[in-house]
Amino acid sequence: MLAVVKIAGQQFKVQEGQNLYVPHLQGKTGDKVAFNEVLLVDNNGTVSVGSAAKATVTAEIVNDLVQGDKVIAFKMKRRKGFRKKRGHRTHYTQIKIQSIA
Repeated sequence: MLAVVKIAGQQFKVQEGQNLYVPHLQGKTGDKVAFNEVLLVDNNGTVSVGSAAKATVTAEIVNDLVQGDKVIAFKMKRRKGFRKKRGHRTHYTQIKIQSIA
């Protein structure tokens, strides 16, 4: 069974038992999370899309805070002595898909 789910404004293709990293969600390790915005469901060749895809995806939070790779924004103007260096690390949550129902 396969589903396309909207999580925090992004679309993810999920299957049961799959681990994936999503934008940071509120909750602690071990909490159950349910996603109701299911855009597409493929149940053994039977595809339902849009409002016909009435399903709920349940997941468990495996790791509540994972930091992504460091991203550096560096600005410089030559011969002016202007240098600006800013950076950030995006926060993610690791979840494991329990069921698609």
